[in-house]
Amino acid sequence: MTTREPHTTAAARQKAVVLLPLVRDLVRDPALRLAEACGLAEALDLEVVRSEVLPVRRIAPGSFLGQGRVEALKDEVAAQGIAIVVLDTTLSPVQQRNLETGIGAKVIDRTGLILEIFGRRARTREGAVQVELARLAYERSRLVRTWTHLERQRGGLGKTGGPGETQIELDRRLIAQRIDKLKLELEEVRRTRGLQRRARRRAGLPAVVLVGYTNAGKSSLFNRLTAAGVFAKDMPFATLDPTARIVKLAAGRSVILSDTVGFITDLPTELVAAFRATLEEVTAADVLVHVRDIAHPETDSQRADVLAILAQLGDADARKPPVIEAWNKIDMLAPEQAQARRTRAESQGDATVISAQTGEGVDALLDAIDRLAFGATRLVTLSLDPADGRAHAALSARGRVHEEHMDDAGRLIVTVELPAEAAAAMEPPPSMIEPGRTEPGMIDTVREAAE
Repeated sequence: MTTREPHTTAAARQKAVVLLPLVRDLVRDPALRLAEACGLAEALDLEVVRSEVLPVRRIAPGSFLGQGRVEALKDEVAAQGIAIVVLDTTLSPVQQRNLETGIGAKVIDRTGLILEIFGRRARTREGAVQVELARLAYERSRLVRTWTHLERQRGGLGKTGGPGETQIELDRRLIAQRIDKLKLELEEVRRTRGLQRRARRRAGLPAVVLVGYTNAGKSSLFNRLTAAGVFAKDMPFATLDPTARIVKLAAGRSVILSDTVGFITDLPTELVAAFRATLEEVTAADVLVHVRDIAHPETDSQRADVLAILAQLGDADARKPPVIEAWNKIDMLAPEQAQARRTRAESQGDATVISAQTGEGVDALLDAIDRLAFGATRLVTLSLDPADGRAHAALSARGRVHEEHMDDAGRLIVTVELPAEAAAAMEPPPSMIEPGRTEPGMIDTVREAAE
């Protein structure tokens, strides 16, 4: 499909039919799933002229749909000038080719549709590389005599392919080479992000990452908290490239807040793999804020989809960051429904009811972030020997130094934020230490606790 600018004129928009094949009972409401598919199509500036939940009793191996339905779609395409037929399911390469031949229009499955949207949304080089890698992984599986030129054979010497190498084999080899090159680029992205995370840790700034279902309001919340002006719109995958900003909390401490790409039901595995370098920000976070569209009829199912994708990202034995649920769009509920949600959030304990549009609950959310990001730390004031650089370096490596000065007795007074267990290991309690006063074993205790 040709990529167009986001604001395509109505006259230039291609007409599309969106079909949801219902092979078995869905966990989600088919009507809502169909509406989501239509939203994905409209995000590509397609004009959806008809949508339908299509019961399928038996999948035809060669074309997915039966011959009668293929003929009916062919007539509809010809009569209404339809350019795109979207099937909200997964098609094999052969099924897609046979449907396009039988219907006489471009056919896109769910994976292809989401890839098209990601291709449009990518704005940075990193995003473009990740999208291209996902697209090539998808297209490589489609090289099954989908196009007639792939039936040609090429002979010859050198780089043109060995004797008898078919065009399809050459295309696969070129795609494989391109994939290898893109993976090397993403390894560099992963290395750079690792260095950035280590720099944040040295600065003592916890990483807080927004995650959630697409169109749940993550970017709107990000903008309210940071005034960053990130593109936010009522459409799927409005944000693709990750953005990070420093947010100052009420207690005067700061965190790094990152916005991420939204998740969706049946997110293509190619995208999860290609975006792993970016999504590592999620697994390395100190706190996750799971933004939920609490006004959506299937908010609980969307929550389950997000948790399932998060489970794919990290190792089973890896540390799982604590999660705060931000129940967004409370302003879109009727008063009695909104009150019921507030009561439920209070009883759940790890949820905060908010509205990114009106600002309701945002201060409470920031307080919850503060408690989780810094709740396991304590501010302590220590009196150190200025000549003992090892103890000072140990404190700086383990905690965040807020202030330091020399007292009248020539002692170095350091106020540092340390993990609670490290602070508790210091006897007597560091908060009771007076400037200029040295306790036996103090420096050794500082070393042990900080190291």
